Amino acid sequence: MPRMTAARAAVEILKLEGVTNAFGVPGAAINPFYAALKAGGGIDHTLARHVEGASHMAEGYTRSRAGNIGVCIGTSGPAGTDMITGLYSAIADSIPILCITGQAPVAKLHKEDFQAVNIASIAKPVTKAATTVLEAAQVPGVFQQAFHLMRSGRPGPVLIDLPIDVQLTEIEFDPETYQPLPVYKPAASRAQIEKAIGLLLASERPVIVAGGGIINADACELLVEFAELTGTPVIPTLMGWGILADDHELNAGMVGLQTSHRYGNANFLESDFVLGIGNRWANRHTGDLAVYTKGRTFVHVDIEPTQLGKIFAPDLGIASDAKAALELFVEVAKELEAAGRLPDRSAWAASTQERKARLQRRTHFDNVPLKPQRVYEEMNRAFGPETRYVTTIGLSQIAGAQMLHVYRPRHWINCGQAGPLGWTIPAALGVATADPEGQVVALSGDYDFQFMLEELAVGAQHNIPYVHVLVNNSYLGLIRQAQRNLDINFQVNLEFENINSPELGVYGVDHVKVVEGLGCKAIRVTEPDQLLPAFEEAKKLAAEFRVPVVVEAILERVTNISMGAAGIDAINEWEDIATEPGHAPTSIRPFVVS
Repeated sequence: MPRMTAARAAVEILKLEGVTNAFGVPGAAINPFYAALKAGGGIDHTLARHVEGASHMAEGYTRSRAGNIGVCIGTSGPAGTDMITGLYSAIADSIPILCITGQAPVAKLHKEDFQAVNIASIAKPVTKAATTVLEAAQVPGVFQQAFHLMRSGRPGPVLIDLPIDVQLTEIEFDPETYQPLPVYKPAASRAQIEKAIGLLLASERPVIVAGGGIINADACELLVEFAELTGTPVIPTLMGWGILADDHELNAGMVGLQTSHRYGNANFLESDFVLGIGNRWANRHTGDLAVYTKGRTFVHVDIEPTQLGKIFAPDLGIASDAKAALELFVEVAKELEAAGRLPDRSAWAASTQERKARLQRRTHFDNVPLKPQRVYEEMNRAFGPETRYVTTIGLSQIAGAQMLHVYRPRHWINCGQAGPLGWTIPAALGVATADPEGQVVALSGDYDFQFMLEELAVGAQHNIPYVHVLVNNSYLGLIRQAQRNLDINFQVNLEFENINSPELGVYGVDHVKVVEGLGCKAIRVTEPDQLLPAFEEAKKLAAEFRVPVVVEAILERVTNISMGAAGIDAINEWEDIATEPGHAPTSIRPFVVS
């Protein structure tokens, strides 16, 4: 049997499990693993500037393609604690990433040694498994189990903590005999699917709520096929956006208190039956449950049995992987079609598109400083259906979800449940690493951008090009808007007069200088007619120099973006809605006056 260090065995297993890229920061306690990484070859490593950044890069990498598993690596102590936010983000959105940390020697673990923290205990609540390996011979089995867990059931992250002496110990391991463990995923029965379709057929105005679990299962084509067979309009969740193109005749728009469309909420409120697949009934999607559920029958399909009934009790719950369920949904629907038993839903579907044309928000404003709505309008012109958008949280993300257009799965890459500020830059770098020739466009407000902007240097060093749209109002916009309910405006102002850049007025941080100092390119826009040329120039600069390019749009200080605090029937629009075609020139459907 071949002998090698446990660290080298771990590297060989990574390759055998399909890992080709890793993101991390070396340190004393993880250096043996890095030595094995170098000696083993076959895995490209991206050096992050912050270990939390490495975890978000791994997450962006995973989200970009079916089957990807991002790997992030750090040393002992604070490296592991820095990655906790990344692990939380990953488990919240069912994203598999593998976090590998170094650790003090086994004999020192309980002696308060330098940077010897019990990272496995800290990470347990935000991982599917977190293990400190105490015996070198267990390393292969722990890594094998990690990949099995990440891929089985509801996907999610795993942390493996490797004491330095464990990494250095030689063990017997033969890569040629290694085999990944079979993946377990629950599957619906035909009887369950027949009952679900029976409930659908008994309804008059059904909709499908399509969640991120469909994307995780790589089952988007099946969802579209089932929707088309049955003529059922589809409401993607924020995590499911892109499952079917925004311009598809069955796309009824998104629903919710924030990242939603006027027509999406209106269409849902007209429905009488809801088939949820791969979704978790997030509170910002449902709003007031009494409003959301009133008068509707619900079927819920989810890979995690404990999700069924967690938010409210469905009329039928089915524990199943989305792909396994949709294969049966399509099979049964085809049989019903052949037997002439599928009702004609064309009038209902057409009514959802009529609302899509009529219930729109205004995007065309000529104001200076810029209104954010105009930024998204010009983004729709500049960035086509092939664009992958990356964003996390804030008014920038909420407005972007209301006004941008997405046409393909994995082309809206959004940190949904956790929403940590700073996620966008490193996640975009991970996405662009996974899709180096694709069009990647990140979207941030100024505070999200400032949280981890040092990671832009990673893009410059490793030649990772993408375009970053920075909407700057020098405010914590979402928090300021939320503070209205408390009648305060406290500690949310970011403005100051920059003594080195007086031309900025009160907008404070000179993002152009900072971005250029980190080795990237930047363009500042102050007038609406400059937006489209700036986006076009940014695409050219990214292609030419192979670095991130930031387009900063200077916004009006205060804009209230459409959202509600109670039910989806009570959204406060704040700003003007569209009342004529010129108000929403890049809308999916041409505006029609009510």
